[in-house]
Amino acid sequence: MRVFITGATGFIGTELVKQLITAGHHVRGLTRSDEGAEQLKAAGADVHHGNIEDLDSLRSGASGMDAVVNLAFNHGDMSNFAQSSQDEIHAIEALGSALQPGKLLVVTSGIGIVGGAPGHVRQESDPAIDSPHMPRRPEQAAHAFAAKGLHVAIVRLPQVHDTRKQGLITWLIETARHKGVSAYVGDGANRWSAAPLQDVAHLYRLALEKTAPGVATYHAVQEQGVPLHDIAMTIAKGLKVPPLSLPAEAAVEHFGPFIGRFAATDMRASSDWTRTTLHWNPTGPSLIEDLSNMTY
Repeated sequence: MRVFITGATGFIGTELVKQLITAGHHVRGLTRSDEGAEQLKAAGADVHHGNIEDLDSLRSGASGMDAVVNLAFNHGDMSNFAQSSQDEIHAIEALGSALQPGKLLVVTSGIGIVGGAPGHVRQESDPAIDSPHMPRRPEQAAHAFAAKGLHVAIVRLPQVHDTRKQGLITWLIETARHKGVSAYVGDGANRWSAAPLQDVAHLYRLALEKTAPGVATYHAVQEQGVPLHDIAMTIAKGLKVPPLSLPAEAAVEHFGPFIGRFAATDMRASSDWTRTTLHWNPTGPSLIEDLSNMTY
């Protein structure tokens, strides 16, 4: 299979490129830098120069491919989340427009942008949030191309982790390092789902190889929910700072407007349908294991 990957030199993309090439697929990776080009060449992938804002580079990169995986999202400046979300939508539209009917478009979504009442364990069949308060809308952008004859796979990510990065928890660690306390909201009983990096990359590979015509939504979830209290206590131990329980009204001030909105949110999710459909059986370390073994 010929696969074009955006975000090919990023956290998940680097591992996915390696796994796809090992499995015998032909990979073309998007990069904006010479360093990224060398990384892709060393992995055995073709290099395609461009970036997520250069829509012409996305269209030319996707042209002639059997599948596209969009992993790119600007996580560097979460104060500009709304603009990054618009850039993602435009990127998906450009990538989808370059694929022929019957080809596969794989987009990345998140457990945190799936609707659900408090305490609800999010399912693959649950819809993404459709609200002006949530500017990120990759699923809605992808569904539009299913109506035009593309096959679509949506991969919803939890906190993806190894001993270097852990999704939103990376920002919790930086906040704890900066402020000298490892905080959680209330009793910290709210939970975030999680999965290890290598297993998440494997799920993307299976989605590329096994997605049937139409639209399929997958949850890359190993652990349904890890309590924020346990996460904060592990960070406190690693950084050698005290833990701190915050009242809900102090979350945004302490964590900032982006992380603050999720700090007290319960983001549990099931992957039962995904595991059965793709025969995906994650076996990597738990979130707490990786947090305990990282170098702070």
